[in-house]
Amino acid sequence: MPIFRQDAGGQTHDGEQTHDLEHRERTPVHRHAQGHLIYPARGVLSASVSGQTWIIPANRTAWIPAHVDHYHRAHGRTDMRVVFVTASLAVQLPDRAAVLSTTALAREALLALTGPDAVPRSREARDRLRHVVVDELGPAPEEPLHLPEPQDPRLRELARIMEEDPATTATLAELGRLIGVGERTLSRLFREEMSTGFTRWRTQLRVHRALVMLTGGAGVLETAHACGWSNPSTFINSFTALVGQTPGRYRRNLPQA
Repeated sequence: MPIFRQDAGGQTHDGEQTHDLEHRERTPVHRHAQGHLIYPARGVLSASVSGQTWIIPANRTAWIPAHVDHYHRAHGRTDMRVVFVTASLAVQLPDRAAVLSTTALAREALLALTGPDAVPRSREARDRLRHVVVDELGPAPEEPLHLPEPQDPRLRELARIMEEDPATTATLAELGRLIGVGERTLSRLFREEMSTGFTRWRTQLRVHRALVMLTGGAGVLETAHACGWSNPSTFINSFTALVGQTPGRYRRNLPQA
């Protein structure tokens, strides 16, 4: 079961925040008057907005516009950093929630705003750092690291089974028998509620789990088998199609916390 955090986390200066989240810890649904950027200095986060869940590994930053209901969840122990963005700067970012590729410069500026040395900086210096972050993230491509989040209780139960054992080879018909729902009904629910088929959704879920494992230090072959791929080449192809780089390159490029 997820752990729910009710407090606002550690606030640093000028509204920036840092949260040290335990594995599976989840924040309540909330919104902010300002848009904000979310960066995992360590670990992997997910952000859920309007029935969609985005995965945020350590080389990505999530953007949540102002007044948008959302919640976060940690996958592994996670150091979550939050930087708020003024309306004048927010116009350079997407008008909807998105996950953006993070450059090395953007990462360092995000850490400088939220790290232990953040408080001594002047307001002007902090404003300049925010401009650097937005200048770097604004042109960055949006990453398709999202997973439709089921609302129907039958799909939620199926998702729970798959999350607990992403390597299972059970077919949709076999999973349906476990939860007492016919295959045709489940297929229809996937199309109507999540605008995708079961096979594609399962691949997305497995890649999300792979991101968590790779960030935690697991090897590519170990991750492939644990996430349901018997053929490493198929895993590499599926991962690359969704993440934009091979799992080996992703693992090598992970920043040090």
